[in-house]
Amino acid sequence: MKTLFKSTLMLLFMLPMSFFAQETVSGVVSESATGLPIPGANVIVKGTTNGAVTDFDGNYTITNVSEDDILVFSFLGFATEEIPFAGQETLDVQLDEDQATLEEVVLIGYGSTSEQDATGSVEKISSESFNQGAVVSPEQLIAGKSAGVRITPGSGEPGSGSEIRIRGGSSLSGNNSPLIVVDGIPLDQRGVQGVRNQLNSINPNEIEDFIVLKDAAATSIYGSRASNGVILITTKKGKKDSPLSLTYDLKVSAGRIIDKVDVLNAEQFRTLIENTPGTDPSLLGDTSTDWQDQIYQTSVGAIHNFTATQGFENFSYRVNFNHTSQTGVLKTDVYERNALNIALNQDLFDNHLKLTLSSKGIVDENRFADQGAIGSAVAFDPTQPVYQEGSYFDGYYEFTTSPQQQQIQATRNPLALLEQLDGRGTTKRNITNLNAEYKFHFLPELKFNVNAGFDYSENDGYNRRPLTSAANNQDIAYFEDYGGFNRNTLLDFYFNYKNDIDFLNTELDLTAGHSYQEFYITSKRIETISNDIQDFPRETNRNALESYFARASFDIADKYLVSGSVRRDGSSRFGGDNKWSIFPAVSVGWKLQNENFLSTSNVINQLKLRAGYGVTGNQEIGPNYGYFGVYNPSVGGVRYQFGNQFYNTLRPEAFDSDLKWEELKTYNVGIDYGLFNNRISGTVEAYYRETEDLLATVPVPAGANLTDLLVTNVGSTVSKGLEFAINGAIIQQEDFNWDVNYNITFQDLEITNLTLGENPDFEIPQGGISGGVGNNIQLWKEGYDPTTFNVFRQVYNEDGQPIEGAYVDVNGDNEITEEDRVPYKKATPDYFMGLTNTVNYKNFDFSFTFRGNFGNYMYNNTQSGNGFVGAGTVTPQPYYSNFNSNVLESNFNNNQFFSDYYIQSADFVKLDNISVGYLFPGEDLDVRTSLTATNVWTITNYEGLDPEIANGIDNNFYPRSTTVVLGLNLSF
Repeated sequence: MKTLFKSTLMLLFMLPMSFFAQETVSGVVSESATGLPIPGANVIVKGTTNGAVTDFDGNYTITNVSEDDILVFSFLGFATEEIPFAGQETLDVQLDEDQATLEEVVLIGYGSTSEQDATGSVEKISSESFNQGAVVSPEQLIAGKSAGVRITPGSGEPGSGSEIRIRGGSSLSGNNSPLIVVDGIPLDQRGVQGVRNQLNSINPNEIEDFIVLKDAAATSIYGSRASNGVILITTKKGKKDSPLSLTYDLKVSAGRIIDKVDVLNAEQFRTLIENTPGTDPSLLGDTSTDWQDQIYQTSVGAIHNFTATQGFENFSYRVNFNHTSQTGVLKTDVYERNALNIALNQDLFDNHLKLTLSSKGIVDENRFADQGAIGSAVAFDPTQPVYQEGSYFDGYYEFTTSPQQQQIQATRNPLALLEQLDGRGTTKRNITNLNAEYKFHFLPELKFNVNAGFDYSENDGYNRRPLTSAANNQDIAYFEDYGGFNRNTLLDFYFNYKNDIDFLNTELDLTAGHSYQEFYITSKRIETISNDIQDFPRETNRNALESYFARASFDIADKYLVSGSVRRDGSSRFGGDNKWSIFPAVSVGWKLQNENFLSTSNVINQLKLRAGYGVTGNQEIGPNYGYFGVYNPSVGGVRYQFGNQFYNTLRPEAFDSDLKWEELKTYNVGIDYGLFNNRISGTVEAYYRETEDLLATVPVPAGANLTDLLVTNVGSTVSKGLEFAINGAIIQQEDFNWDVNYNITFQDLEITNLTLGENPDFEIPQGGISGGVGNNIQLWKEGYDPTTFNVFRQVYNEDGQPIEGAYVDVNGDNEITEEDRVPYKKATPDYFMGLTNTVNYKNFDFSFTFRGNFGNYMYNNTQSGNGFVGAGTVTPQPYYSNFNSNVLESNFNNNQFFSDYYIQSADFVKLDNISVGYLFPGEDLDVRTSLTATNVWTITNYEGLDPEIANGIDNNFYPRSTTVVLGLNLSF
């Protein structure tokens, strides 16, 4: 009892002391380098929500602090400080700049640098910034994220790819896509046989970051393939000294089209036919069918990712298995992928030797839908039924001349086109890369890097149509088998020397190396029509590239940057004196923030001026041996009869013995800035590019070569642009962060010469359209963008109604001829932009991305092809076709294919992506759920389905769906 009394007395004595132990501390948070205060810094008692934020002068006050508490001081761009509280009333803290943030490493091709020291136009897009959703193709992760990079989604088919353009492209007939380098292996720019998109072999879930190299100063180290920019993709690796981590990620999606091509319904169609002189209404049916409803469906998909990763002292691994399955909104369209990704890292000899192995094994399986059904659904008579009892054609209704004979030239039943085609393909692919980096023991500043890799794929597939398919157009079955393989092998090595030259106050970075890459493609095809088997000769395609390269970079006094590079490429695609070419580049930078007049600024903490010049090339011309004569064996019925025997002939191909590289000269200037401790940062950049010795397919005089079209070096183009990017860390607090990224790009591309002589009026038709034979709606001409339309200027009446056949007499000769067609508008935008907004509050996250194009136009071929009375009534056999609803507005009786009436503004703003997620943390299991919508809505005045079609011609486009994605991520 006495003990209890003493204990109680002691407790009552200590109780007020415990209240007094809860103290208040205040102070100033400042930069260690400059002594300037840091506004908005976070001060928090570790493990609690008790905290404060510094004011404009860096002052803070925090109450209820006990001894042995740990105070955590943090701010974006600075290293976090943890200080035990020992009763201080005043605690001033100086934060050091976080070099891991300020000097974030970026790849630049055969090496790396920091973002602060980069002199070329280089941008890193990390996984934290990626677009969300059921992403199958990697480039969709960065759509709208980078100034100067325009990513136009492909069709709505599952697994389809996108058109990627960095600064608009530079070639006419050559490849305008950037060089893609995956873990050090440059992919074949021609793609891979049998797949919808060759980038689908890279699991988006396993990508660490993208590095976009835009100007020649950054890309010329890749020489002959760098004219259209370079994208470096780095996949995720294991991390040393990390515990075993298991992750399962699931994304389930469903999508539907939100609009259809506007055509006449059955009642409108019947009325138009009955009121058109010379028609036979008895050819009409008695039903009402929406053929587009018949061919489209709700697409469903699921993406599964299982990942295991672990790191030890000198070894780490990461293993990922991916299964993706998606159906298309077009019936019978299916895409499926199974992929195994392995990354192994081993350090040996006290970290002097680093080995990295990455391997990606992929099996792509497709069932391909007949996309011709899209056009058939637009054109098929809406008064006819889908099925007909007793029909020879598997019960589908078809236009016939007898019960078992289809009208050969009539539109086919859209649903039958889909369901009677069995078209399947399988592609097996492996991309493996082994990299070894050795740091010499006797000279640790010198490293030797060797990179060996291969990209091998083989594919096979078939197309089958039964005897009862009207699409065969013959009373026989059709079978096609195809296959082939692609082989891309690489071996390159380089030496890298980095050191500080103290007496010159200079950091030196030298690189020199050699690269060899070979591409080999072979393909085969067998057709069986009835019992006639046609075995086409195997086609082989092979080319190689050998290169020598070097780069030197200098950082003088941490203020002045100088970098130069040179690459010498030799290609088997060119011969004689044109086989080898040299691609040099030089760039400079000035880090003004380190000058005395800015080092004490409390507003500007980063300001770098940079400029560069370089030459790059383009060898992606199509033919591998376009510089010398090649003879190919004849196929099919092209045989010569001698007596009773038929012999195959040899067919000579066209060639140009003087064929050489297409060369691009680029001038680039830029400003990189960071304000208010990088709360606001970004880039302003301008470029000017000249393409010479343009590789183009041009017409040649009859008899001058073995063809009327030849790939040769002719003409030039000039492109220029202005890019702005701004990032705002609007709110940065312990529990609440709000980041905004905005970029806008202005661009212009013009053909400055298209002939070997002086003929500014010379033009080459481009842009094939549906309707008639061989019609083109675009042209290449000096002084115009390559996507410019070539049209008659439509004349309108007082009510704004187009007058059929009435066009402006441009040349004043009192008659309308081809001479009156004029260049008018273009498909490429004048400028485009992207806006990304990201909010994080505690365990909640929310983000969205907008994209927009402006100043671009579209040729509405769905209206011009079916928007006149004759399109559906003047048919080669006794049937009628449906009309685009525009026929009720234009009242055209005959086609007006080349009227500018069909050139329509395609400006748009799209809500591309919106996502919300929540993390449920646990001791052994973290669970994150998310809900994402993609292709949510579009603001546009364009009258077609979608204003975003790469070539500017809307001709029965495979529609993109609006998709909702439910995500679940489990991390153990």
